[in-house]
Amino acid sequence: MKRGRKINEANSSSSEETTEKESKRRRVIDEKTVAVQSPDWANLLQDIILQVFQYLPLLDRAHASQVCRSWNQVFHMPDLWRCFEFELNQPATSYLRATHPELIKQIIKRHSNHLQYVSFKVVDSSKESAEAACDILSQLVNCSLKTLGLISTARPSFMDLPKSHFISALTVVFVNSKSLSSLKIDDTPVDDPSLKVLVANNSDTLKLLKMSSCPHVSPAGILCVADQCHGLRELALNYHLLSDELLLALSSEKHVRLEHLRIDVVSENPGQTQFHTIQKSSWDAFIKHSPKVNLVMYFFLYEEEFDPFFRYEIPVTHLYFGRSVSKDVLGRVGMTCPRLVELVVCANGLRPLDEELIRIAERCKYLSAVGLGECEVSCSAFVEFVKMCGGRLSQLSIMEEVLIPDQKYSLEQIHWEVSKHLGRVWFPDMMPTW
Repeated sequence: MKRGRKINEANSSSSEETTEKESKRRRVIDEKTVAVQSPDWANLLQDIILQVFQYLPLLDRAHASQVCRSWNQVFHMPDLWRCFEFELNQPATSYLRATHPELIKQIIKRHSNHLQYVSFKVVDSSKESAEAACDILSQLVNCSLKTLGLISTARPSFMDLPKSHFISALTVVFVNSKSLSSLKIDDTPVDDPSLKVLVANNSDTLKLLKMSSCPHVSPAGILCVADQCHGLRELALNYHLLSDELLLALSSEKHVRLEHLRIDVVSENPGQTQFHTIQKSSWDAFIKHSPKVNLVMYFFLYEEEFDPFFRYEIPVTHLYFGRSVSKDVLGRVGMTCPRLVELVVCANGLRPLDEELIRIAERCKYLSAVGLGECEVSCSAFVEFVKMCGGRLSQLSIMEEVLIPDQKYSLEQIHWEVSKHLGRVWFPDMMPTW
């Protein structure tokens, strides 16, 4: 009996030990499961948090920074503030998104010296928001920007500011940066003296300058930039700033090869704007120095103002007509633009462009993109145009209303015929009915 009792006690003790070990094993498994299901976000690597923060809008990023001390430290890391866009509007008059004023104060106080790639977007295009942008610019005295962009989304609100106020704020950046490589200041009251300040402090680093619709800049002002900024690779300006002297300066041995030149040819008052002529020799020198340059020209003229243009060969590669352009001008394009790569015609009138398109296909051997809006072309001529250009037409955007059926092709047939010559399925664009 005693022996049986001892055996039972031993079995009972062994069972309790087994139960205790099983319970302990389950607790370990449960703890591991909880650890997997509920990670310790505070102990994430800061490099990972930094990558996540870079994809968050500023306000969300600010809210996330309040989660814990580690996340707040990441929020203030310099890498997070090198690239930043200030979005400005007036909350009382606009429902559009904007950078919160308190966050702007914190950025200027703690991170202005970290900013390198900065843009200001005036979301509501109001004078007040443009003034706010200038106020921020004038406080960036401890930063060394590499890129700066001033953007008005709807209309040129910076032009509503007193010129002296804008110039004062902009020159703060020009003087303190010393290493600006990209500057986008379209539709602003920048002037010749401020460009001299830009050149004096950033001539060795400036590579991109976009300043279309800057009425206070003269041809002499932009020439000063071209003479001193020999590393300039991209330039955008209005036609009234273009001169033979500018093209020759961009063609000097000291200057690098230009990669992109955009010229806006704009007329606001029909018949009251006089357009000068650039000499062919200046274009020849320019293209000899920069043979691979993209020369982009936007025309917003009335028909009677085209007379000075396309009278001799011009090295344009991308050509956009934003207003109605005559058959005569398009015919001259085919004769004078052998480097043409892209052609967009928004409107022409009611006279078919058959001969003009065929001439362009014959002479413009590099043409690869065409867009036609309010124009007219017979189906037969359009098929012939596509056949001559062949598969090099990578982009072909033609409104269905442009194509006029004739005896040879209907609108239903032209889809198959054009697709055959392009080597891919093609349909004309259709105007939405809503």
